[in-house]
Amino acid sequence: MRRLVGAALATALLVGCQAAQDDAAELETLDASSALTIFTGGTIYTGNGDETVEAVSVDSDGRIVALSPPMSQDWSEDEVTLIDLNGAVMFPGFTDGHAHLFGIGQRELTLNLEGTASITELVTRIESELQGLPAGQVLFGMGWIETGWPEGRMPNAADLDAVSPDNPIILTRADGHALVANSAALVAAGIDDATPDVEGGKIERDANGKATGILIDFAMGQVLALISQPTEQDIIRAYTVGSANYSARGWTGIHNMTVDPAHASVMERLDLEGRLPLRLHNAFDETGFEIAAGRLNETNTITNRAVKLYMDGALGSRGALLLEPYADRPDTSGLSLLEPSALAQLMARAEEADVQLAIHAIGDLANRRIMDTFEAGEHDAEDRWRIEHTQILHPDDIARVGTLGLIASMQPSHAIGDFKFAPDRLGRDRLYGAYAWQSLLETGAIIVGGSDAPVEVGTPQIEFYAAVARKDLEGFSTEDWYPEEALTRAQALTLFTTAPAYAAFMEDELGTIEVGKLADFTVFDRDIMTVPEGEILQAETVMTVIHGEIVYSKD
Repeated sequence: MRRLVGAALATALLVGCQAAQDDAAELETLDASSALTIFTGGTIYTGNGDETVEAVSVDSDGRIVALSPPMSQDWSEDEVTLIDLNGAVMFPGFTDGHAHLFGIGQRELTLNLEGTASITELVTRIESELQGLPAGQVLFGMGWIETGWPEGRMPNAADLDAVSPDNPIILTRADGHALVANSAALVAAGIDDATPDVEGGKIERDANGKATGILIDFAMGQVLALISQPTEQDIIRAYTVGSANYSARGWTGIHNMTVDPAHASVMERLDLEGRLPLRLHNAFDETGFEIAAGRLNETNTITNRAVKLYMDGALGSRGALLLEPYADRPDTSGLSLLEPSALAQLMARAEEADVQLAIHAIGDLANRRIMDTFEAGEHDAEDRWRIEHTQILHPDDIARVGTLGLIASMQPSHAIGDFKFAPDRLGRDRLYGAYAWQSLLETGAIIVGGSDAPVEVGTPQIEFYAAVARKDLEGFSTEDWYPEEALTRAQALTLFTTAPAYAAFMEDELGTIEVGKLADFTVFDRDIMTVPEGEILQAETVMTVIHGEIVYSKD
């Protein structure tokens, strides 16, 4: 950051900029009584079509006061701070429209199994982690996914028992909707071969009826209860580590899902202390209606007005609720975690309390149930209720999302990550309505883009690439994956800028770089709107700006 005597140098930098004259006419003059920060020296996309400007001026309140600022000001060196972008490319702040901040922090602080390539490697890692661990102490890890494993299956209790007969082992799948536990954990949780399935959950069993150690959705509860509850310091560490990690990746905000209501006051305190460098739109679990209705524990960068519900589980663990049975498991059509009658009651309650609903639905039946219940209740599109994931739709339901005014909150990386198993789970015919981004946009739906981290890695680059390429990270795809559903780069940019601003009721404050809006910016080292699509993944985050404050700088 460099301070410069403003009038002469700013004029030299900005001579010939037509936008300066336009802004001068609109604003007449800038308030020279407060400090001004000017970002310039690179390409600046405003988010209004393909419009770019040469500079953006931000006042001390963190608001944009001019684009390519007026050149008639007599600034002193104490009143102007020039931020030289050095050729980098600035965008409106990228918002992750669906992520779990606490889980992102936990991923950095817990045994992280992301990238584990086989059951053999998983067992080897567990054996190493157990060294020096007292007998009986629980070992918890997260992030494994069997996609592409040479064994062609999920891990089971027997795999873990071989190296851990005495310590309970609990390892959650990347999607958070399944886990594998060893025998010691099953015994400690009181689960055996005769334990019945709970409603909305499933204990996987082999051909002989023996529990395999794989637990799906609500069946996980008894085993997860073995894990020590995090202390307040654990919670603080997770949020501070997670938010620092995310702002360094270029995200200026998160629509933060399934938040524990007990964490609301912690986040408020951390933000007021300057230790939470992200803009948060929180969606609490079902017990958080009171906080969402009262807008409690809010700050300048935290809004609390949403509640997260679950209709079904995940596709990978066969918990997504389908109209027809799974192609690779005809004995199941998935799990219902919330029946339509209960959903109708919750919708009525949310309408009464002016609470936004964010409803998880992956399978085509789960999505249809939301639309049917919403329509039957004659709910208002202005409530901006959301379907989280909207992954698999029956073709008859694609147009209904936009018609009803529901927001499709989707994660592009899920599509490219699900290449390996979705065709097996669904069969070719049902892929038509899967991850149908372009079809949804064409029928008038608003799509909010997110990552679902820590389920996925959680970078703007991967999500943007997935949306425009619709290929995996190695550039692979097939015609069966409907490449015509890929988005243009302009469409993809809206997924992470204007759409999440609208979904958070902040379209007048965020989403584009315009005079009067808040100064949230994401800066990359290259132009992701023009580089070859494969190069998008190589883009590095240079700077993250929230409310006019640089919260991350690569230098």
